[in-house]
Amino acid sequence: TLEYRIKASDKTGSKPISLWHDVTLVHVDPATDRPTPYLNFVCEIPKFSRKKYEIATDEVGNFIKQDEKKGVLREFKKGDIFFNYGCLPRTWEDPTFVHPDAEGCRGDNDPVDVCEIGSKIVKTGEIRPVKILGILCMIDEGEADWKVVAIDAEDKWAPFLNDIDDVAKQLPGTLDAIREWFRTYKIPDGKPPNVFGLDEKFMDKHYALEIIKECNHAWKDLITGEKERQLEQCNDEVKGLVRRLSKSNLVDLSAVEDDEQPSF
Repeated sequence: TLEYRIKASDKTGSKPISLWHDVTLVHVDPATDRPTPYLNFVCEIPKFSRKKYEIATDEVGNFIKQDEKKGVLREFKKGDIFFNYGCLPRTWEDPTFVHPDAEGCRGDNDPVDVCEIGSKIVKTGEIRPVKILGILCMIDEGEADWKVVAIDAEDKWAPFLNDIDDVAKQLPGTLDAIREWFRTYKIPDGKPPNVFGLDEKFMDKHYALEIIKECNHAWKDLITGEKERQLEQCNDEVKGLVRRLSKSNLVDLSAVEDDEQPSF
């Protein structure tokens, strides 16, 4: 239904949390309470499904909802997606920023998207540690929409995949299939194919981590209100987007005090 929300809570189960703002970007080992080499992946759409679930970035609490357009719940008309799809918490693709490799396009105003290519079906709202492998620059209706490729750190293929070239070698055809999915998935809606920057290449792990760092810093500017203070150079449409997000941030603002930096 339009009102349905998937909510997350803290370890005690008593306090609601934001899957966008309260979950750390760097995965922390629950046994040692120490950072790991992995990042946290929040699954929105499980593999082999088509309902378009997403974090509600403009709602207080940022719970997961099924996207809708004009009151109609949205699904992928192309069919089921073949990888787990979601995002990296504490990241934000700044709509005021034009990355030099993004064909002159601004950020899409959302957390960074992730295509998790492991064998397990991850449930909507589940958080998993992942290895970052690479990234694709999609241009979606004039906006830069980065797609990170990652694999669950506990997947049977994880020991063999450490960078994007490993995916091409060990799982041939996977990257081409991901690109073609994103190129064509809007065609059944009557829209043209999507296009890509960087000559349609998947960039390596190092490049991907640099994009993630940028988007983590942008998130910090958003959540602290710094971005609002920098908006004078932007048009009214972009100002409206940023202000709406800034005012609908944490259930508990104390979580922003976490100063942990991604240790890539």
